[in-house]
Amino acid sequence: MKKKIFLSGAGGMLGEAFYNVFSQKYELKCTDIDLNEDWLEYLDFRDSKKYKSSVEKFNPHYLFHIGAFTDLEYCETNESETFRTNTESVKNAVYISNKLNILLLYISTAGIFDGSKEFYDEEDKPKPIGVYAKSKYDAEKFVLQNCKKFLICRAGWMMGGGPNKDKKFIQKIMKQIKDGKKEIFVVNDKFGTPTYTYDFAKNTKALIETKNWGLYNMVCEGNTSRYEVATEILQILNLQKSIKLTKVSSNFFSELYFARRPKSENLLNKELNKKGLNLMRSWRETLREYLKFSYSSYL
Repeated sequence: MKKKIFLSGAGGMLGEAFYNVFSQKYELKCTDIDLNEDWLEYLDFRDSKKYKSSVEKFNPHYLFHIGAFTDLEYCETNESETFRTNTESVKNAVYISNKLNILLLYISTAGIFDGSKEFYDEEDKPKPIGVYAKSKYDAEKFVLQNCKKFLICRAGWMMGGGPNKDKKFIQKIMKQIKDGKKEIFVVNDKFGTPTYTYDFAKNTKALIETKNWGLYNMVCEGNTSRYEVATEILQILNLQKSIKLTKVSSNFFSELYFARRPKSENLLNKELNKKGLNLMRSWRETLREYLKFSYSSYL
């Protein structure tokens, strides 16, 4: 008999990866408010009663809470809604997992650090600087302090999902390429670690199946910058001679991206390495794979 997993907020780029990685071996119930796949069922996890009822009815072995508001500008201008979605719903998930005595997976973020250090491992104390980061860290703290069985995985700059689901940096660069831009402006003062959704899902699976629960940084290998990622994209697509990449500071985009962002979101997979369970590949390798499989027809 297959073990059962309840996934809430599974309509985004990470949910797609989790569905594809886990669906062969596990029985899944995937929910979201945006029914963009035929394997999704409607559920607003902010409705605590319906959330509780839906999970209890399915009676899973694991509860994966993977949905959140991640648009920093939206979060900054919709604070109460952000905390309701990113924090209070996680508290509901903790109560549900404790009642059913099942493992809760919570997805955290490199953004909970203030960026004053160059690198961060699991022993560093988070210091969030914006609404999004505060909402995620408040949820992380609640899981750590109140959940009986938990797995917290911190992601970096997420990439995955292709043009339909990717709302992050890669898609923004790819859209400019598709639109025929001959010059693309990219910041050179932000540093972090890309995180391929499929590697993230596969590494999560390894932790669950070996029962190595707890708190983990989980990002691709190799710390980098936004500018370096954009440079790599053009090289992979052999467009480095036809498109000019121009370095700018974050101030260049200050009106469009007004929410504060850490200078460094570089995570180190210290705990994964310590346990010999680091399956995360280099960001360059996964970026190449991602573009090959998700954007071949887009170009």
